[in-house]
Amino acid sequence: MRTAFRLLILLFIVGLVIIQFFQPEKNIATESPNHLFNQEQVPEDVSAMLKSACLDCHSNQTNYQWYHQVAPVSWFINNHIVEGKEELNLSNWGQMEILDKIAALEDMGKEIRNGKMPITSYKLMHPKAIFSEQESQRLIEWTSSFSEQLLTGE
Repeated sequence: MRTAFRLLILLFIVGLVIIQFFQPEKNIATESPNHLFNQEQVPEDVSAMLKSACLDCHSNQTNYQWYHQVAPVSWFINNHIVEGKEELNLSNWGQMEILDKIAALEDMGKEIRNGKMPITSYKLMHPKAIFSEQESQRLIEWTSSFSEQLLTGE
């Protein structure tokens, strides 16, 4: 029994070592001229909040931490990044149609209002991504006013 347990532990460790060789592609790109921050004048406080809580999964420039390099965590993180960029990629803001931008801003405000963004697993590892009620309200107000600005063309 003891030998079987040791063998299982050894196989587990060997398996962990082997999977380290199968890492997903990193989400690192050069600064895009189409990025939201290069296309629009985003208030500094809003920009700081977006950088701390949104851009890792919703842009082409993820800021990787040490634990992002360890499989299977790296696979889990990569899945979130891929899904996040499918929903909204702020690096492609300049290529989006006006109505898509407005819809994205409305969705962003709704997700923040409902406490769905940033996702819980992200907030657990990134305490700066946890917004106070005031910060959440500020982001919601910005998404609303900015979408109105885009709609009216002002």
